[in-house]
Amino acid sequence: MKRFLATAVLALTLPALAAAQTADNKSWEQTLAAARAEGKLVMSGPPSAELRRTLPAAFEKRYGIPIEYIGGRTSELTGKLRAERAAGIYSLDVAMAGIQSLALVFYREKMLQPLRPMLVLPEVTDGSKWKRGSLWFSDPDDKFILRISNSVTTMFHINTTKVKQEDLRTAKDLLDPKWKGKIALQDPTTSGSGGNQAAHLYYQLGEDFVKKLYVDQAPMISRDTRQITDWLARGTTPIALGADDAEVDRLRKEGMPIALLHQFPDLYTEVSAGFGQVAVLDKPPHPNAAKVFVNWIASKEGGEVYARAMDVAPTRNDIDESFLPPEIIPQAGAKYFDTFDWEFTVTKKEFVRKYMRQLLRQ
Repeated sequence: MKRFLATAVLALTLPALAAAQTADNKSWEQTLAAARAEGKLVMSGPPSAELRRTLPAAFEKRYGIPIEYIGGRTSELTGKLRAERAAGIYSLDVAMAGIQSLALVFYREKMLQPLRPMLVLPEVTDGSKWKRGSLWFSDPDDKFILRISNSVTTMFHINTTKVKQEDLRTAKDLLDPKWKGKIALQDPTTSGSGGNQAAHLYYQLGEDFVKKLYVDQAPMISRDTRQITDWLARGTTPIALGADDAEVDRLRKEGMPIALLHQFPDLYTEVSAGFGQVAVLDKPPHPNAAKVFVNWIASKEGGEVYARAMDVAPTRNDIDESFLPPEIIPQAGAKYFDTFDWEFTVTKKEFVRKYMRQLLRQ
């Protein structure tokens, strides 16, 4: 009798599931047709020549929809968007950016529409395809800003002709007077990596440590990661916080005497999404193309295109990561300091930036 009932239930359920799947497929095909009729997608993204080359090409090849890619620092784009919106103009569909711009401008000024309801492809909504067991939304509403990358970021590099790894066993060893004038740091007053790093040091090691490092050690400070990398390679500043990871990797492969300091026992290793967060603007000029894009970038195919172009670890678990340096892939169960944490971004980092401006002026 039980077997009969189970068979009967299955017989009733399968047609319903098939009908739902057919309806979903039909709805997706309608979205695709509407997206192609809209003619294009307009998105902002990181100033990466490789991503600009590969991502639009892969998306257009997959769906036949061209991308107008606006690359550059998102902080420079926000002024243009504010002016346009004041005039009733909505020109941008999708933004891929760091947490600072997305949290403190796009989200705070209500420029975004919920992204979660737009995600409909089964391979995207299936929690088993994600390292966290579910989609990772950065915002407190759990629906606006989707995180598609999460990489371990190297804080410190050393030039081994001038500094040995055993010289720096803890973060506090950086305060040794012998390193005065020999450390390069990213500008801690900016809203990017430099500000993130300073805030991390401030909250984990304290105000006194930050003052000694950024002032008493007379470091060379720059907003240009390539310049910091050049100083490191030349040995001008044999200790560097904020060198260009991709450039350092290239130099190391060419035999330059540069080493990574993976971690200190008194300082958590950082993880970051970089530009690997995606959001949809409210009133997008190409809403169907935006829907297609966010489903694609969150899929295995789109996620891999992004990860390979940017050399970052994806948040999906079905993407082959063998192309990445093992040290940038977060390990399950390890303790990390997430510089893209929402609360850290909207309160603590802003406080530290203001503090650093006053400190460096003094």
